[in-house]
Amino acid sequence: MDRHTQPVNSFLRLPQVLQLIPVSRSGWWAGVKDGRYPTPVKLSARVTVWRMSDVQAYIDSVSK
Repeated sequence: MDRHTQPVNSFLRLPQVLQLIPVSRSGWWAGVKDGRYPTPVKLSARVTVWRMSDVQAYIDSVSK
């Protein structure tokens, strides 16, 4: 997925996030828990997403 084709205010599911930030699922969740990665948004009991703008801000902050 190309991050430049996604609208900034869209939501990403975990597989989409992991295409942009290459870490393991368990590594991602550990980073979310300790505050290293963006906070998720719960859309329902079984649906967790991340704001594209939050993911993009994280990518920008680590690529400097």
